[in-house]
Amino acid sequence: MNSHALRPKSPAATQVLAVLRYVAGQAGPVSASIIARDVGLPRSTTYQLIASLIDDGFLVHLPEERKYALGVTAHELGTGYSRQAPIQRIARHPLSRLVARTRRTAHLAVMHGRDVVYVIEERAPRQRPLVTDTGVRLPAHLTASGRAMMAQMDPSQVAALFPGPEAFAERHSNGPQSLPALQDLLARARSLGYAWEQDEVTEGFSSVAVAVLDRQRYPVASVTLTVSNRAFPGGTRRRDQDSETAEERAIRIEDLAREWVPEVTRCAREISRRLGTQA
Repeated sequence: MNSHALRPKSPAATQVLAVLRYVAGQAGPVSASIIARDVGLPRSTTYQLIASLIDDGFLVHLPEERKYALGVTAHELGTGYSRQAPIQRIARHPLSRLVARTRRTAHLAVMHGRDVVYVIEERAPRQRPLVTDTGVRLPAHLTASGRAMMAQMDPSQVAALFPGPEAFAERHSNGPQSLPALQDLLARARSLGYAWEQDEVTEGFSSVAVAVLDRQRYPVASVTLTVSNRAFPGGTRRRDQDSETAEERAIRIEDLAREWVPEVTRCAREISRRLGTQA
């Protein structure tokens, strides 16, 4: 019996949900005998549950294949989930508390193809507006938000998103301009547990970001905190790329990470927990 094994409380509801969850997790239609085996139910019980799920439209029977697949009611549940914008609702209060603790502007972003879309901006008091307002799309490889999410993806997924040089057409002097450079940056972010960018989205500002993970440990969003470079030694104005050394930039981002990453991580983990992710 696998992780879908049944618990003693509310057995009827637990059994129905176990069958539905199992079918939803498969790559294609599945037979009743396989459902019974993997969920850990008697075959007679499995057939009874399947019949009820078919009656309500959650499953459909494919007689030629002798298998079962998700039905239209399950699809309606999924679209209802999307309509209610649950990730925004779940994240709103943790993000507000992050801004209250840090007095810095924070964002929640999601991936959309090779872009990130900012779905929440919580602006700190007396902080100037940033380009990363709600609804704005930016190239994921140039943002801390996108890098944090891609760092938690399999490298093959990232390679599929950036299949050739044309994927890096949105160039920037500080951003990765090839897949190997991007994969190297993501490997460092994965090792550190956070991603960053300096002056690559808004001139004079730096950001750190941590991914939000779902129940399958997949990055569904990221939390980003953006800080003015004036907060750091020598940061009263933006330095030209030629005059600021790599060592100076590294020191600046290390200072930023040391001060703010624990708070960003705390927020991202709280959102993940609310999504049902186990620590």
